[in-house]
Amino acid sequence: MSAAVNWRVRPADPAVEAGLIRDGLSPLLARLMAARGVAQAQEVQSRLADLLSPMALKGMDEAAELLANALEAGARLVVVGDYDCDGATATAVAVRGLRMLLNALGAGHDECEQQVQFIVPNRFEFGYGLSPEIVQLAAAQFEPDLLITVDNGIASVEGVREAQDLGIEVLITDHHLPGDTLPPAAAIVNPNQPGCSFPSKSIAGVGVVFYVLLAARAALRERGHFDAATQPRLDSLLDLVALGTVADVVRLDANNRRLVAQGLQRIRAGRAQPGLLALFHEAGKDHRKAAASDLGFAIGPRLNAAGRLSDMSIGIRALITDDAQQASALAAELGRMNEERKRIEESMKRDAMEDIEQLLADLDQVSGVVVSNPGWHQGVIGILASRIKERLHRPTIVLAPGDDGYWKGSGRSIAGVHLRDVLDLVCKRLPDGAMPKFGGHAMAAGLTLHGEALNQFKLEFDRAVNEVVDDTVLTQTVDTDGSLPAAYISGQTADLLDAQVWGQGFPAPLFVDEFEVLEHRLLKNAHSKFTLRRDGKTYTALRWRSVEPLPARALLAYRFERDTFNGGDAVQLVVDYVLPREAA
Repeated sequence: MSAAVNWRVRPADPAVEAGLIRDGLSPLLARLMAARGVAQAQEVQSRLADLLSPMALKGMDEAAELLANALEAGARLVVVGDYDCDGATATAVAVRGLRMLLNALGAGHDECEQQVQFIVPNRFEFGYGLSPEIVQLAAAQFEPDLLITVDNGIASVEGVREAQDLGIEVLITDHHLPGDTLPPAAAIVNPNQPGCSFPSKSIAGVGVVFYVLLAARAALRERGHFDAATQPRLDSLLDLVALGTVADVVRLDANNRRLVAQGLQRIRAGRAQPGLLALFHEAGKDHRKAAASDLGFAIGPRLNAAGRLSDMSIGIRALITDDAQQASALAAELGRMNEERKRIEESMKRDAMEDIEQLLADLDQVSGVVVSNPGWHQGVIGILASRIKERLHRPTIVLAPGDDGYWKGSGRSIAGVHLRDVLDLVCKRLPDGAMPKFGGHAMAAGLTLHGEALNQFKLEFDRAVNEVVDDTVLTQTVDTDGSLPAAYISGQTADLLDAQVWGQGFPAPLFVDEFEVLEHRLLKNAHSKFTLRRDGKTYTALRWRSVEPLPARALLAYRFERDTFNGGDAVQLVVDYVLPREAA
């Protein structure tokens, strides 16, 4: 049993739809794009030339000059990463890109490796970001001249001050929302910092550092080190940019879609980093047919498993190695970690089931959900929060014990509830020092909470969510693309849709039709396989993470994909929602 859902059909402006058809889009694709706010065919194109300019980012001039000067001077550079997939790919892009630029200036392979190093905080020892402790560790290990943060740093006021005290400059590249005070860094590039007019506010951390590298290359080009024909090919890093962008679940605006599309083109052509190709092989995926969903649901979780359970440096090493054999071994290790992560997740879900069933019974009385357990694993609480949020359609915080009487929390939200803002409100209502750290985005956030404040936090979180929502926000509404003529449910149409970039903020097509249910079978006692019929045609359909039967006739919200097992033009449906028939 899950929370009840309503549904609606995304409206598409007929005039816009007609214009897209005139510009060469197929009628189905024109309908889908118009319903997602696309007004011109150019927004669907994925040319590199259409990317936004790096120089539109505030602080980019200073960042490019800082990096160009450091590279020319042979300075020791240390990239400070993060322990999620965006942070890992951003670290790999920075390390690879900086070494490419150094090599173009005449440095040899060994020299490039020595001058550009990386460090990533262990989630369990240091926590998130450029902390003073991480600065001290980097200084002791590498004696850097310049620290470059990727996917973190915008809140690291104390860390930057520690670096200054040690005589180390800091370049911050980040995309997270800033606090009231910006760090006193030598340069900051973040589309969400005050005064930045960069149009793509949802660019991922890996996209930000990719843009910084483009600007640094331009600065070196202007200084005569190379020209457009001989400059390092930074576009060879776009496979990693695509992975980090999709895995971080940022909104796929037009610029992000271009970055992802370019990366997918390189993956399909076999021109990806050896580690990424090895991860596709380990996941049982054909890189020649790579889709954004593969990055989000197959590759990203394997990288994230390292940061959740152990040390993300394993994942980063997989992405920066050029040795195919080493890449294969590291990918296998990440695969084993991901299997362990899934076992831990299943155990935690079983622990949480009693809480979930109780919440379902009283759901109309609940606005915000907080669950905790002293036996849970810090590294997996974010996934559990996402699963509970999907089941209950409520902003959810999951907490596991940390150190010295504190708990670590991870949260996921729903549309209409800005999770970081809610936590800010809660923090102000708790005793001083009860929640010393929190941060994140509208849809995801993390926090540190003193154990003595746990019960009060649960009450205050529910109260704060209740104050910022109404019943329409707490009632899940599924946006669909309406009915699809049966003739369109084909392998050819599946290929057309798979060629597009779908994801957060630009959702994959979801159609609604009524089917006759002929047969129901269980798969591994965890999933369902149905035989359905519509307009005289029979379909195989899968419904993941559900064992519930369907009525004899059911209104279903579904996707479809090629049936690789049966081959030919066969397709199979994937049922996402069973909808109330009275709404049809």
